[in-house]
Amino acid sequence: MSQCYSSGSCEVTALHPGLVQMCVCVIVCLCVLPCRQFETVIPTEDSVITEITMTLRDWGSMWKQLYMVNITHWDLFHRLWHVMNEILELRQQVLVGHLTHDRLSDIKQHITARLDWGNEQLGLDLVPRRDFGMVDPDEISITELYRLVGSHTFTLTRHRRREAPPQASMHHLFLQMKSMMSSNLGEELEVFYSIYDSREMRPISERFFVRLNKQGLPKSPEKTERQCTLFVVSMDFFGVHQGRVLGPFSFKSVSNTQYKRPYGCAVISVADLLTADFKDDHLLKIYSCNAESEWYQIHDSIIRKVSSRYSHIGSNTGLNVSLQLLHGDMEQIRKDYMRLFTRNVSITKRLGFSDIIIPGEIRNDLYVTLERGEFEKGGKSVARNVEVTVYLLGGDGQLLKGLVCCGSGEPGVDEHRSFVLYHSNSPRWAEQIKLPIPLEMFHGTHLRFELRHCSTKEKGEKKLFGFSFVPLMQDDGRPLPDGTHELIVHKCEETADLQDPARYLKLPFSKASLQPGNNQTIKNSKESFWIQSSLCSTKLTQNGDMLDLLKWRVHPDRIIDCLSKLKDIDGTEIVKFLHDTLDTLFGILDESPQRYGLKVFDCLVHVINLLQDSKFQLFKPVMDNYIENHFAGALSYRDLIRVLKWYVDRIIDLFDLICLQASEYLFKYIVQSRRLYAAATGGQNEEEFRCSVHELFKSIHLFLSHESKGISPITHTQAVFLRSFPTVCCELLKIFSMREVANLARDTLSSLPALTHTDCPLQAVKLQCMAKTVESPLYVNPESRCVLLPVVLRLLHTHLQEQRELVLCANILTSMLTLNTPVTVSLKMCVFQGEFLKDKEYQQLLSRFPAKEELTSFLLQLFTVFRILIRPDMFPKDWTVMRLVANNVIITTILYLSDTLRNNFLNEKFDFKVWESYFYLCIIFINQPCLQLEMFPPSKRKKVLEKYGDMRVMIGCEIFSMWQHLGDYKLNLIPTLIGPFMEVTLVPQLDLRNVLIPIFHDMMDCEQRRSGNFKQVEAKLIDKLDGLMSEGKGDETYRELFNNILLKKIERETWRESGVSHIATVTRLMERLLDYRDCMKIGEVDGKTMGCTVNLLNFYKTELNKEEMYIRYIHKLYELHLKAQNYTEASYTLLLYDELLEWTERPLREFLTYPMQSEWQRKECLHLTIIHNFDRGKCWENCIILCRELANQYEAYYDYRNLSKMRMMEASFYDKIMNQQRLEPEFFRVGFYGKKFPFFLRLIILAQYFTDIAVFYRLWLIQFKCYAVIQHHVL
Repeated sequence: MSQCYSSGSCEVTALHPGLVQMCVCVIVCLCVLPCRQFETVIPTEDSVITEITMTLRDWGSMWKQLYMVNITHWDLFHRLWHVMNEILELRQQVLVGHLTHDRLSDIKQHITARLDWGNEQLGLDLVPRRDFGMVDPDEISITELYRLVGSHTFTLTRHRRREAPPQASMHHLFLQMKSMMSSNLGEELEVFYSIYDSREMRPISERFFVRLNKQGLPKSPEKTERQCTLFVVSMDFFGVHQGRVLGPFSFKSVSNTQYKRPYGCAVISVADLLTADFKDDHLLKIYSCNAESEWYQIHDSIIRKVSSRYSHIGSNTGLNVSLQLLHGDMEQIRKDYMRLFTRNVSITKRLGFSDIIIPGEIRNDLYVTLERGEFEKGGKSVARNVEVTVYLLGGDGQLLKGLVCCGSGEPGVDEHRSFVLYHSNSPRWAEQIKLPIPLEMFHGTHLRFELRHCSTKEKGEKKLFGFSFVPLMQDDGRPLPDGTHELIVHKCEETADLQDPARYLKLPFSKASLQPGNNQTIKNSKESFWIQSSLCSTKLTQNGDMLDLLKWRVHPDRIIDCLSKLKDIDGTEIVKFLHDTLDTLFGILDESPQRYGLKVFDCLVHVINLLQDSKFQLFKPVMDNYIENHFAGALSYRDLIRVLKWYVDRIIDLFDLICLQASEYLFKYIVQSRRLYAAATGGQNEEEFRCSVHELFKSIHLFLSHESKGISPITHTQAVFLRSFPTVCCELLKIFSMREVANLARDTLSSLPALTHTDCPLQAVKLQCMAKTVESPLYVNPESRCVLLPVVLRLLHTHLQEQRELVLCANILTSMLTLNTPVTVSLKMCVFQGEFLKDKEYQQLLSRFPAKEELTSFLLQLFTVFRILIRPDMFPKDWTVMRLVANNVIITTILYLSDTLRNNFLNEKFDFKVWESYFYLCIIFINQPCLQLEMFPPSKRKKVLEKYGDMRVMIGCEIFSMWQHLGDYKLNLIPTLIGPFMEVTLVPQLDLRNVLIPIFHDMMDCEQRRSGNFKQVEAKLIDKLDGLMSEGKGDETYRELFNNILLKKIERETWRESGVSHIATVTRLMERLLDYRDCMKIGEVDGKTMGCTVNLLNFYKTELNKEEMYIRYIHKLYELHLKAQNYTEASYTLLLYDELLEWTERPLREFLTYPMQSEWQRKECLHLTIIHNFDRGKCWENCIILCRELANQYEAYYDYRNLSKMRMMEASFYDKIMNQQRLEPEFFRVGFYGKKFPFFLRLIILAQYFTDIAVFYRLWLIQFKCYAVIQHHVL
């Protein structure tokens, strides 16, 4: 498309008091885009900026109206004001242009979200966008536009759902330590925070470590990472688990020797934070343990509220922390909470791996918990005060520095000293440390635990009395297994004895490692030290079977056993070593394909299917990367094809269905292996490979053709294979030609059972497979598309005929149309792309219907589809862009099809159904709400007119042209189209009315020539007018236009006199209907409204002789009188209908509120109603007359029961006349003089109950303020 750029200038003149006139010239870059009908000029600035300008301009006027019109909208008024200011600030940031690409995208996303919110609140149209920019509907296909608008609506719906409390499945906790409040602190403290699972009674996160000074403030306030942390736990446990704060631990000093003592514990339920989406400060109460021996479980006692085990330290003591629950994965949190990451914040990880394993995550952390100890008194009279010091030593016996971490937030240290429990030989610490040991240092490393007694005497010395140790790597190459370990306490009183680790590493380290019969002294010792270890590593495995498999070359005799045990290994271990596992499997396959082929294939299928688990799905890209960059099995394709075919041939007998579930990746390995082989050998054995693939697909086709009833494992496997089949085809395209793969795809889809049960899941899967195939390169390529098209259309045709999976079928059709498929695809579908087809293409399309019956069927179906597309409920209310584009396509198609109708369905070929359907479609098209431009705001009306023009006028001109071409065949469409044409001419568009009103002259002329009169046309017009004008259609302009145009048209007709009479009758009816509608709009019941109704019902009776309409307005007048409590007038009104009926048994149809009944029954019902209202109006004399008439009828039918009731009722009326007092009503005759009065008020006599003429006089002055009153007038 060509584009020409120009610079537009806009001169702004401003006059200021005391200043000379100023002229400002603004230069704006513009882009001129040629369109179908009009030339569009748009600015070349960022489309988001353009949309902001246009949208805020529309919002401005509507925002002011919110303030002025309705006070109930003030909340929206203020919210919209804030949003508009926010958008303007963001617009300024975009215009400055100093933003990173990611930040710019975030701002644009935020702007468009705000714009969509405001448009939705104000009832404006949905704006289709792509990459935050408005989409020009002319630049994309209508099907692609539908996808954009549909996906945008889904996004808005999802955004509205986010306004509710967040329900994300991944949560993280942000914590900021502020201070500790205490009146008598005086010591430094260590505070540890962790997240604790109260159900499983274990911590599930590392510890966050904060050091406090003697004032209770962080020791390093300038280092924010030592005060703030983000607990990265990525789980949905917060509803039932608890967060805990362990510590603080205070430092006690005795003779300059420091040691840690437990101080207190605080707990907060993280479930309470779920409903809050903001950071909140909390003051956590601190509790002390009543017995130090229970310290290890104080948090659990507080959670379970076992108050006998703890006590509150004091009312003035507490931890001041800030907590906020963050929702979503880490990537989302970094975007939504950027301010948290602009400063340093420590990350506190989960203990172990999360439910979803993240590829690329590298961890090698060993968590060690000092559980408890059992020690002897050592010759002392009281129990010891035991402190444990933890050291990490390398294989050379040297201390590994900085690798002992007490918690996140503080750097690693060389050693860790436990807290001390007073006089306890059985201390329980439950104190956790982390050892982030590099992989290369792990071998030969061991932990040493030195045990010291802390004296409380003046010297305050710490005396060594023993030690324990544990190697971190076992003899078989596996790390220390997870779990609890009972370590041996070796006696030692001098630190010098521990200088050479080689001396004690030869000793047993745990009682579980002692050999039977040896070391009885150690075995019988009562002293033990327990630790708990947990390894979280992506580099090391504790699984012996996994280790044996990876080291298969060391024990080649155990290969089969190792392969058999692979399925029993935990999936986490396999994905951690996915690269090594795959190398091992293909290495074994290359070693001996005949011996290990089946076993390796089974293991490979197991690994592939493992990645289908939601926990490991993120490792699919890892496997893709392995296949593309690391896989080296150039000969593997032969064995994979051979074994896969062997399984498929026996799949039903063996009932082993998992191999085809892994078909996607199996074919990826086959294709890559063949590519490697071809690259190495120059493409040798190509024909052999091709034949083996075709033989494999023959076996697959045979399996797919197997039909089973209901849902079965075989059906499930067929469905799984079909879901992955489009991907398999894309892989095959890497080594085969388009046509060859298309043939395989066609044969595969054709092999599926033709008839399947309705409840079979294979139905939907077949269509899903078809949908992916249509979107794949196979269908995009014209050569392969010709191969696939017949099977695609055949399957679609079957489903559409049976009305099954219609949504999926529609999506497939959308994809096909988006590609602008040639007309050979589907003749009906092509017309939906009317905007893309040219004259030649339309001719080619219609030429494919040589028989008139086929063309008739096609056109009728097409017109039906178009009528469905323009229904108001077809698209959501705010999809105006989609409606306008669809209408543009429809009107383009209608204009092309007009020639077809003229050429094929006139003269002796005339077809009433086709012409009637054509005109009805055009009429419905014009009456669409989305085309009534008069109802649009000025800015929106201007946009539509500039882009599409007034489509109503275009189609109206086409209607008139087609009507003129009908000639004498117009008679076939009279009077069928009189009502629809009348409805179209009532549309308030002057050009449209001028074009279509002359059609009524044509109808009158045709009817005159056929019947000698046009009463049929007149009757139909009159019948339709009342209903249409009651719906609010038509106006005074239309009445005048109708009268003037038709009078001018019939000036030279021989039937001019009867025509003038007819036009005058219709015009007078319009006048009365418009007056009646105007009166009813006021909603008040007064003399004017009643007079208008009387005038209209008299017109129907005297001039038109329309008894049914006369009766309708009798009842409308009756309802008005009842509403005004004019009961006597209401009775007289209903008596008009009563007088039309006779005392006969003639059956009457259901009408208004009356059921189907005989004429006698309806007249009886009317008599009783009239009597009741006369009674309420105290007009009892009339009641007596009607009672006598009813009594005579009852007597004639010997209905003595009702006769008795009637006589009693008549007697009661005599009593009322004699005993009750009545006021005489006063009558006033009012004359209206002047042509400006409505004609029904020009001379009228009113009767009302008024006692004072002044009240009556004042009432009429209120109704006619602008008219003069004649004080003295002689009637």
